[in-house]
Amino acid sequence: MRGTKPADGEIWSSRAGFILAALGCAIGIGNVWRFAYVAGDNGGGAFLLVYVACVVLIGLPLLLAELALGSRARADVVRAFSNPHASRAWQAAGALAVLVAFLILSYYAVIAGWVCKYFVDYVIGAYPTASGSTPEEGFRAFVSDPLQPLLWHALFMAATAGVVTAGVEKGIERASRVLMPLLAVLILLLAGYALSLPGAARGLAFLFVPDWSALAAPGIYLAALGQAFFSIGVGMGVMITYGSYLRSNERLAASAGMIAAGDTLFAIVAGMAIFPIVFSFGMDPASGPALAFITLPKVFALMPGGAWFGLAFFFLLSAAALTSAVSLLEVPVAVARNRGWPRAGATALIAGCAFLAGVPSALGTGPLADVRIGGRGILEAVDFFAAELLLPVAGIAVVLFVGWGLPRGEALGATGLPPRAARSWLAALRYLVLTALLVILGAAALR
Repeated sequence: MRGTKPADGEIWSSRAGFILAALGCAIGIGNVWRFAYVAGDNGGGAFLLVYVACVVLIGLPLLLAELALGSRARADVVRAFSNPHASRAWQAAGALAVLVAFLILSYYAVIAGWVCKYFVDYVIGAYPTASGSTPEEGFRAFVSDPLQPLLWHALFMAATAGVVTAGVEKGIERASRVLMPLLAVLILLLAGYALSLPGAARGLAFLFVPDWSALAAPGIYLAALGQAFFSIGVGMGVMITYGSYLRSNERLAASAGMIAAGDTLFAIVAGMAIFPIVFSFGMDPASGPALAFITLPKVFALMPGGAWFGLAFFFLLSAAALTSAVSLLEVPVAVARNRGWPRAGATALIAGCAFLAGVPSALGTGPLADVRIGGRGILEAVDFFAAELLLPVAGIAVVLFVGWGLPRGEALGATGLPPRAARSWLAALRYLVLTALLVILGAAALR
């Protein structure tokens, strides 16, 4: 099946365009906001050590499997799970990946809307501390409002749909070529400024000097596994979909390595931008999800030039969120495209449905704040169901299909690796990656 174009005729114009688009998928809010607070909650340097090991040993083999699966199939994620020697029931695994991407997009766009609102507030000088309120008061007033979160959710989803409507080369690839280099320059500038602050050395020590006693806590391994799995963007069908747009001569292993390395490096540099600031102004690095919307705005109010830093920081988060959301929307759109739907119509319909699916999450901190599902708020419950339960199951399905569902020779050949390296990759996929995903799923099920 290799050597032909995907069923809908779209293809990346260049290898660089594909790498940037795949990095756009992987690099999102999770690399800046989530990585920082998870690292802060789990001891900094010790967490970073385990996290990098998880990326190399777990994330990279699974990423290569998804790219190989998409490149082999030259089709959408549902049809990628097809094999003359296997049951058609495998296509349910592809449908599961589509569902995961759709659900994550529905609430990811809500959080991204919050980020965009903060960015605009810094642009116009209406951020909480400038208007006389505290960051806690400003954030609570915004998320509890019955209309504002919906408006920003809708605006962000419309921007995402606009990029996807333009297509793979003129939309996704073009946006990635502009935004990803800009994000790289911006995060380096923010890190450079942060490192000039008086408490920068303590922040760097927290991030890079391991507290070896922290390695005795089982939670650090689960946190690192979960962060590595979520951050790289596997299990959602995105890398399978993006792999289907590749040319037949793409070096998949090298591309997978660049994507994993770029994603990890971005998270580390983001940590270098955040932790020196946190320590310089006496804030708690273990402040959890409040880090971006409450803790850091407090710091920006105290920093010289903090308003400009806040503006750049929230632009960075907004742009990273957009490239990730675009990749999530492309998964179901590709499925619809391969079944005869025009791209514009499919994008509008699916984006509209994702917006409606996200409405309860957008209202879950306001009018629906009293609604609890399994003891969680609506947004937290959807996140738990999609990202912590369904996402590992989708990853397990990829491992089982590529590792055992495909003929061994076909699986080994799909990667383009030398025979010995391909055998090592397949063994890691079958046993190490599968075990890690089962652990992640088991730990989530017990919470």
